[in-house]
This record gives sequence, C-alpha cells and structure tokens, in this order.
Amino acid sequence: MSPINIQKVENLDTNLLLPLAEESASEGFHHLDRLINEYADGSNQFDQDGEAFFIATLGSEIVGVCGLNRDPYADGADVGRVRRLYVRASARRFGIGRMLMASVIAEARKSYHLLVLRTDNPQADIFYRSIGFSINTDSNNHTHFLVLNVTNE
Repeated sequence: MSPINIQKVENLDTNLLLPLAEESASEGFHHLDRLINEYADGSNQFDQDGEAFFIATLGSEIVGVCGLNRDPYADGADVGRVRRLYVRASARRFGIGRMLMASVIAEARKSYHLLVLRTDNPQADIFYRSIGFSINTDSNNHTHFLVLNVTNE
C-alpha cells in the first residue's frame, strides 16, 4: 500500500471531492454534498480563525476528509466542532480516520478548550469513543466531546 498523506488544505477544489460525495451518498450520507455546497456558496470554507480542512491521500487519490470549525452553537469562541469526516469505503480500516482526527485535534488544541461533534451513526459513535471522545446526553447540538489541553504553537 502507498503511504497515506494527511494535508491541511487552504484552497479546496471541491471538484476533487465529487467521487467521495457520490460514494458517501450511495451509503446514505449527504454531509459531503453539504460540504461542497457550503464551500461553493462561501458559507463554510474552513477559513476563519481556528478553522482548518484536511484531506487524506493514498497515492494521488483523495480517500478521506475532515474539517474543523468554530462551533456555531457555543456561547464562546473556545469550542471547536469536527465537521464532515469521511473515509472512502475501500480505504477504511487502515487508520485514515484516526490520522485525520489526530490532525484535527492537534489543530484544535491551538485555539479551543473543547472539541465537539454530532453523529447518529453507531459505528461513528464507537470510533469517536475509541479515540477519547465522551458522550454528551445533555446537548441538542452535539453528541460527543473531547476536552483539550490548548497549546500555543
């Protein structure tokens, strides 16, 4: 297997994500369609302070994505939100999701004290808990959270 590369992307060509969006939609997930539409209309380009977008490549193929936003539901600016994690089915079980999340968490530690996300997918729940997230049953806006030690990089 070729090496997996995780890179932070600042100017995303959303056309490169169309194969991932089609695959995710065939699995019943439409969050990559929302990612592409929001990026195109400018409502979320992961370009605000503390935000980032990562892609995972295997050779020249994009096999995964994950973003980080300031949580729009939080009262303060110290809460980050994991957005749009997806790994191509043929590339799962190689640690790509963990690598993407490690990049998101490292980036989040620069700006946030808390990282949150929302999922209703049982497999995603198991994944997020396996990397240290806790379940939150007290919020309508997020299902999982991770307390971060902020770094000043």
